[in-house]
Amino acid sequence: MGTSRRVLRFLLPYWPHVVLLVACVSIVTAATLIVPQKLGELFNVIERQSKSIERGASAAALLRELNLAALAVVAIYLAKGLFTYGQTYLTYFLGQRVAVDLRGMLFKHVQRLSLSFHERRKSGEVVSRFTNDVSLVQNSLVNGAADLVSQLAILLGAVLMLFVLNWRLSVLILVMIPLVTVVMGRLGHSVRSFTSMVQAKVGDVTSILQETLSGIRVVKAFTMENYEIERFSRENEDAFELGMKSARVGATLVPAMEIMGVLGLAAVLWFGGREVLSGHLTVGALISFLILIAIAAAPLSNLSRIYHSFVQGMAAAQRVFDLMDVQSDISDAPGAKELGSIRGSVEFENVKFGYGDGTLALDGVSVSIAPGQVVALVGPSGAGKTTFVNLIPRFFDPQGGSVRIDGIDLRNVKIESLRKQIGLVPQETILFGVTVRENIAYGNRDASFSSIVEAAKAAYAHEFIMKLPKGYDTQVGERGVALSGGQRQRIAIARAVLRNPRILILDEATSSLDSESEKLVQAAIDNLMKGRTTFVIAHRLSTVVNADLILVMDNGKIVESGSHSELVALGGLYSRLYAAQFSRPEVV
Repeated sequence: MGTSRRVLRFLLPYWPHVVLLVACVSIVTAATLIVPQKLGELFNVIERQSKSIERGASAAALLRELNLAALAVVAIYLAKGLFTYGQTYLTYFLGQRVAVDLRGMLFKHVQRLSLSFHERRKSGEVVSRFTNDVSLVQNSLVNGAADLVSQLAILLGAVLMLFVLNWRLSVLILVMIPLVTVVMGRLGHSVRSFTSMVQAKVGDVTSILQETLSGIRVVKAFTMENYEIERFSRENEDAFELGMKSARVGATLVPAMEIMGVLGLAAVLWFGGREVLSGHLTVGALISFLILIAIAAAPLSNLSRIYHSFVQGMAAAQRVFDLMDVQSDISDAPGAKELGSIRGSVEFENVKFGYGDGTLALDGVSVSIAPGQVVALVGPSGAGKTTFVNLIPRFFDPQGGSVRIDGIDLRNVKIESLRKQIGLVPQETILFGVTVRENIAYGNRDASFSSIVEAAKAAYAHEFIMKLPKGYDTQVGERGVALSGGQRQRIAIARAVLRNPRILILDEATSSLDSESEKLVQAAIDNLMKGRTTFVIAHRLSTVVNADLILVMDNGKIVESGSHSELVALGGLYSRLYAAQFSRPEVV
């Protein structure tokens, strides 16, 4: 389906408004075209009256005719003003509705794409589709569509009336049309090409902006402000240069159209004067003809602008639909079933997974975890620990082997029912810019306030929450900036407690905290882990010594497994990591 047709589909739910808009456009167009005729009649009445006076005849009848013609022009303009208001309002309404619906559908689609998509795409590029591209679609394709129809109707109506008045004069106007078509075609192709490049570059600029702002602490910590300023300035200037190239091409459209319009008008004045002198045309008809030419010239000039805007909108719409056409590589299989109540056993059988560079992040991993076990994953960075736990909520699918819960292959169950059984407390706590209450209830929106409070108490968060300005109704700020790291982490734990999952994933949940905060968070985690199958990723080995099972990973494989005492006695990789960490504290 073509891009423009896909955009027009968004108008179908609002067809009554479209019908009203068409009616308004039709009436405004008719009024615009009738006025020159009435003005021509006025001049003819005046001419006849002057001749009547010269002959000494009564001018009463002609005066009444003059009054009626003048009143008709006023009435037509009043009607035109009323329906122009309707046209403008309806155009704005439809443009806004399409933008809102398109943005909403795009957001819904992006939310349902797999984690791999979000890891591959720059967030700034995606944000640019929601902002710059959707706005261009609204302004260029939707708002511009009504303008395009109106201008074309006026142009075609004016040309038809010109032929009725004098076909010989009208032929002169038509001579310009092939030239206009060639100019618009060639320049329009260039504009569309440049627009696509400009929008892509704007996406790069937006991406740098978002990355830098979200990572401003790192930027400042490493004194990289000047580097980021230079990087942003470079991309910003490139976007400017591309934009100016597009502007230079687009700017030639309007003067080219105006030059052709002036040449046509000069030809009409010369030939029309000859027609009046020869008696083939009245003065009023010539004036009507000249007004119609002026009316037709405006759409000719506007069409170049509208066409320029239209090709920009087409390029933007294509970028939006390209994103909407991306298919998630993680979805419910046909016939997938709900994952009901589970005991919480987890089994990896010969699991293989890679991220596309040819290197396997997991290479033949097999392990069985019993319900309620606490499993710690340790090993060097890049060993495959995070990949291992990411397969449990099915953020990714294994490329070989299978992952099962209670003996059920995860690819055979509905994703939503699976993830409702899993709680996640990440290293980097993500809080949303709403209240503490809403952050805790995230994922369990129907929870009662008493349940929220109980979850906060279990996470050792209730006490500090009550000291906040508005308690549970305090706004935490964007990404929880109003709270300390330990407080954010305890709210995240309270969120997991309230969800009451059977399987829990803790991804280095205490690695970035000071010792006092770590004690409180660790106590909250101990409460959270009770009775649940728990997977703990930790670099500080002191936090995993009490785990039921420790999996030591290296190069995508489980190289050792057992309890802390068994692994220390084994004298392998875990023993070396443990000895190194406690001889000189560092993050392994």
